[in-house]
Amino acid sequence: MIVEQRDYHVYTGKLPELVQLYEAVGIPLQEEILGGLVGAFTTDVGALSTYTTLWRYASHAEREEKRARLQTDERWKTFLAQVQPLMHTQQNRILVPTSFSPLR
Repeated sequence: MIVEQRDYHVYTGKLPELVQLYEAVGIPLQEEILGGLVGAFTTDVGALSTYTTLWRYASHAEREEKRARLQTDERWKTFLAQVQPLMHTQQNRILVPTSFSPLR
């Protein structure tokens, strides 16, 4: 199992708009295609105006297949056109659980 951490730094003042769009459109669509949502978060301390999601996959291959399917979905393309202007930067990480992780 792997967990993908996706961090989006949003332009100052735009975080509520981005979160609302993800709640209404993005997350339901991602859950339909990707499944495995571990959680969605905003930052209270540190790098403010950051939106983070964690997604669980059985393997790198499963992640690649599902992400490719998401990228070709016309509904996702429409959603991206709405949220991309709100984002400043993005960072992704693949997290591998330790032998003692509860998510293992």
